[in-house]
Formats: sequence, structure tokens, C-alpha cells
Amino acid sequence: MRTPFRRAALVCAAALVLAALLLPLAPATSARRQSSTEDFESGTKTAYAAAAVFLSTGWWYLDDALIGNLSTDRKTGAQSARIRNVGQLNTQFDYASAGTVTVQHAVFGTDGSSTWELWVSTNGGSTYSKVGSTVTTSSTTLATASFTVNSAGAVRLSIRKTGGGANRINIDNVTVNPYSAPPPTSVHLTMGNPSNAVVDVNQPANYLLDKPQYAVSYNRDKGRPNWVSWHLASSWLGSTPRQDDFRNDTTLPAGWYQVQATDYSGSGFDRGHHCPSADRTLTVADNSSTFLMTNMMPQSPDNNQGPWANMENYLRTLVSSGNELYIVMGGSGSGGTGSNGGTTLTVANGHVAVPAQVWKVVIVLPSGTNDVSRVTTSTRTIAVIMPNTQGIRTADWKTYRVSVDQVESLTGYDFFSNVPTSIQSVIESTVDNQ
Repeated sequence: MRTPFRRAALVCAAALVLAALLLPLAPATSARRQSSTEDFESGTKTAYAAAAVFLSTGWWYLDDALIGNLSTDRKTGAQSARIRNVGQLNTQFDYASAGTVTVQHAVFGTDGSSTWELWVSTNGGSTYSKVGSTVTTSSTTLATASFTVNSAGAVRLSIRKTGGGANRINIDNVTVNPYSAPPPTSVHLTMGNPSNAVVDVNQPANYLLDKPQYAVSYNRDKGRPNWVSWHLASSWLGSTPRQDDFRNDTTLPAGWYQVQATDYSGSGFDRGHHCPSADRTLTVADNSSTFLMTNMMPQSPDNNQGPWANMENYLRTLVSSGNELYIVMGGSGSGGTGSNGGTTLTVANGHVAVPAQVWKVVIVLPSGTNDVSRVTTSTRTIAVIMPNTQGIRTADWKTYRVSVDQVESLTGYDFFSNVPTSIQSVIESTVDNQ
């Protein structure tokens, strides 16, 4: 028989067990889905020794850092984080996504300047990449540093002090705003996004670079586009000379290799444009944009300077005749032959994959407006697949014509997806013969 005392004891024990289960005994791993600010007002950590502390947003791991509440700690409330040497503040949980991250920072007391960086992980903390530029903290007044992360997937943060030695800095109000994909407004994707490329660092094999002059599905590991899509009309053409300012693309996400202007040197391959220089001659900025290395592929000289160049010239004559074009180009397969002979799989010390074929698909419309609605079963399409090899410099580009369907079979992409499927099925199955 249970006495009242024993029953009370059991109730208390059960309550303690329940409370223990509700306490955050391990680092939180569930993702935060709304805008979230860590103000360091909850939790206590008074020593610099590395340890985890539970704060309002979840578990953080502070290394050579503490939570300070002295009058010389710069803060908006009663507390802020304080870092010294090369200390770090690391989340041990994931945010569901991150569009922008803002961090308030100031020097502690009368200490000198320090530098720090924001690093992010998209794989649960296994690896990290730096975001944005190194920040210098030199003021005793809290300033705000802003970082663009643009990750649609889970993200962990690491705030790392990188310079200033024993000088201390305060960090407060770390705010993470969730990622929101921008609406597809690019004229270059009017006819569709062939691979549903997105601005998301978690999609490194299909990362969207939506530039004013063209749109790119970039493949980080191949070091070149999957495809480039662009609109060509008389409004893009003028008298601007070729800029020839080949250069790396600094808009790639932090931590990604940026192919350099000289990376193809000695490889036997041209820096082959996707969107041609001659398709963007209205302004210097437009033409210069075509020389970014994210618009290039390793292209055999005989291909690039022969039938490929002739096809590009032909397409511009269609514009001169009163048409506008929607063009998508890319490479497929592995390994091409340049002027050095043999089959080359990669250039740039393995950073850039060499394709085996080069392809292009085109929709031709009379100049006008509401372009998708004007595509009919009679609309002309042009598609080609050319080998990325030597010995074809004098070949007629028209001998490489195929149907759009054949390019889709080769690549797995869905071209002109914004056109009704009943129309697509007709215009994509025919081989141009004009």
C-alpha cells in the first residue's frame, strides 16, 4: 500500500524527470525558419575557456569567448558576447535558410582594432566557407556588418576573430533573415529555365547567375556553365568594340574557385564564349560582361573559330532581318580535343571540365512583345550539336543541325518550358532546314 508521503515523492520524481526531459541537454539541431536575432541576453558564460552555452536561439559553442556584462562591454541590452585572440562564436544548430546575416560589433573597453569574419556551413558543421569580406572593428560604438548568404538550405554560423591579437571585441544582435528566392524576372529566361537553376549555394551543380546580359546555370565542380541563356534583339547591338577583358567572376559564392583569365593558357583550347561578345555591343558594360570566365568553356579552336563562329554570325543576320532570338548554349559529355591533340578531360589544374560536345538551341520570332504567347507550331527553332574537336574548321555549321528534342535527350534539360506543351511537341521535334 502506497502512503501519501510515497505518492507525493513519486509525483515529485515524475515532475523532475519531465523537467529534465524538457531541458536542452544537447545541442539543438532543429532548424530555425523565421528571422531570428541572438542578443546574448540569456545564458551565462563568464570564462574564456571553450564551452557550449544555451542561448535564446539554441546552443552556441564559444571558444576564447564569453558573455560579458561589464560597463566596458558594448551592448544594446545587459549582455553581449566578447571574443579575444582568435576566438569563435559557433552555432550548434541549423537555421532553415539564410538570406542575409547582420552582426553588431564594437571594440571592448579601450582595446585596439581587430578583424573578424563570418563563415557558414551547409553540411551540419562538417566544413565551412567564408562569406563576404573580412570586417575591421575599430569603434567603441556598435556598428552593423551585413553579409549575403543566399542559402535556401540549412546553415550554421561561425563568427571568427582573425586579427588584433589580445584585443577584444564585442558581438551583439546576430540576426539571420531567411532566404527568399527572387521571382524569375530575367528576360533571358522568358522561354524557361532549362534545369530550374536557383540562387542557392546548396545547389553547386546548378547555381543561377542571373546577370543583366545573360543567365547562367553554373556548375562549381566543372568550373563552367551547364548552360547560358540570352535574348538577342537589335536593342542589344551597337558599335561598342570588343573589350577582351577576360577575368574571374567575383560574384560566385564564397569559397568557390574562380576560374582565372589565364587558366586555359597552354591547354590547346580557346576561351569559348557562350553568349558571344558580338551579341552584346550596345555598351561597354554589356560587352565586358561576356568576358567573365563564368561565360566560358574550353572550346577547340577549329570548332570555336570555324562552324561555331559562322553560326553565331548567321544568327545575327536574322536579327538584322527583323527578328529576335532566344538562345541557350552549353557543353555536354566529357573530354575534347584541342590543338595539343589527344583527349583532354580537364584544364586549369583540374578546375575546369572539358566537354565532348557543344550544343545550342534557338527560338526565332519576328520582333514584337508578349513573346511566349507569340510562339506557335509554325515558329522556327534551330538546334545543333557539334563535336568539341579539331579538324572541323571548314565544316558547314548546318550539317550539325538536329532537333531540340535531340539536345534535350543529350542534356536532360527541358528547353522552352514556358511554351505550351502542345506547341513544344511540334517545334522541338523538327530539324531546321532553312
